[in-house]
Amino acid sequence: MQRRSFVVMSLVLLIAALTAGCGTNPSPTAAPIFIPTKPSATATRAPINRALLDIGTRIALAAEDQVGVTTIYDAQYVKLDYPNGDVPIERGVCTDVVVRAFRAIGVDLQARVHEDMLRNFSVYPKDWGLKAPDTNIDHRRVQNLAKYFERMGKQIRNISAEDAFKPGDVVTWQLSGWMQHIGIVAADPVPLTNRNYIIHNIGAGTQKADTLHSFTIIGHYRW
Repeated sequence: MQRRSFVVMSLVLLIAALTAGCGTNPSPTAAPIFIPTKPSATATRAPINRALLDIGTRIALAAEDQVGVTTIYDAQYVKLDYPNGDVPIERGVCTDVVVRAFRAIGVDLQARVHEDMLRNFSVYPKDWGLKAPDTNIDHRRVQNLAKYFERMGKQIRNISAEDAFKPGDVVTWQLSGWMQHIGIVAADPVPLTNRNYIIHNIGAGTQKADTLHSFTIIGHYRW
């Protein structure tokens, strides 16, 4: 009964988002869709020198650092500094979780996506009708990040086996129509499963939750 209620509630919220106009004039990422799942409690960790950890774990921990800090989903177009531009830390969209986590390991996806789009604009998605790259928004769109990771050879073909998703991996999902979502695999496993938690922002700020299979997985990337 609980599972059935979860599915029904998810469908109701998704339909509500679509009827509110989310299927037109795409925002940076998917419009906020609240998933009725209980977020995982953030693990208490002993102090550790993160420089000694592998890159994936560092990305995962940097994403988890945003839990409780980024508390607002806000898809507004904002003029950003370049490079290293960001919206206020208390707000953002799903792509901002990824961008901020990667910056923590010294990778500025705003600059990297922009530089690649300058040279190869024609290969990037045209879902927004832009005629040229835009440093304010390009890196904040799921489809562009997915294309960049693919072009950099970071794609992992296995999107079915739960244990293939490692800490720090980037995952993309298809929601409905053009809407896509993105998140990062957490460092912590879900108890009694072969999968880890996901860190993402899908409507209520950055959260860590068991949502790997909440929607259809369409992309899997590892830095």
